[in-house]
Amino acid sequence: MNHQHDAGPWPLLETGVVLVLLVAAGGYAAALRAARDRSPWPAHRTALWFAGLVGAGAALLGPVAEAARASFTAHMLGHVLLGMLAPLLLVLGAPVTLALRALPAGRARTLTGLLRHPVVRIVTCPAVAATLDAGGLWLLYTTELYHQMHSSALVHAAVHAHIFLAGYVFTASILSVDPDPHRAPLTVRAAVLVTFIAVHSVLAKWLYAHPPAGVEVADAEAGAQLMYYAGDAVDVTLIVLLLAGWYAAARPRDTALTGPRPAA
Repeated sequence: MNHQHDAGPWPLLETGVVLVLLVAAGGYAAALRAARDRSPWPAHRTALWFAGLVGAGAALLGPVAEAARASFTAHMLGHVLLGMLAPLLLVLGAPVTLALRALPAGRARTLTGLLRHPVVRIVTCPAVAATLDAGGLWLLYTTELYHQMHSSALVHAAVHAHIFLAGYVFTASILSVDPDPHRAPLTVRAAVLVTFIAVHSVLAKWLYAHPPAGVEVADAEAGAQLMYYAGDAVDVTLIVLLLAGWYAAARPRDTALTGPRPAA
């Protein structure tokens, strides 16, 4: 399968991607500078944020993005990078926490108020976020949308924006690294994560047997296997981080064993 398209708006789309990445990098750096007088910001958070931007950029620009026009396997590599790995790394960068440290008090209160908005509460509900994420993937691969995204720059941009944003919101709703006034209980987040993993795995197996029209069998099988195993690797990391967060939060409560909670 080889999707051809004119130059048209595609260079403009790539320029837009570069600008978004630069804004994200520059904004994070500016926040670090603005908050430099406060307690030291963990270096690993910064490293994770910029690694996430590199992962997103690798999915949308350069060799992987170019190969994805003709290869389902390369497309799936881009999906894993943009929809799973990059969101995980960026969430672990804790951008909202950094923003709250960097912003003046008034603007920080405005941001906190935005986080409490009913729409944000609905979208960041783990079940809703998982449905948007997994449902979008099923729609992409079981309809003509997969082919349309390779022939239309607008559809291409919309699909990739959804893949990234849905992946980010879902990951954030599960891990709750940043302040979350609507944080779901651990049991709910764990149940949703397990369900999402199952749905994602079923889709990978379905694609192995029922590839999109025009995709060669060997390419489809390799892409589906990449989706299955690479997706599992990211999902296992999510599980470990979720349990580690629960352990860290629960441990100080056992005062009989650990003594009183240390001062913040």
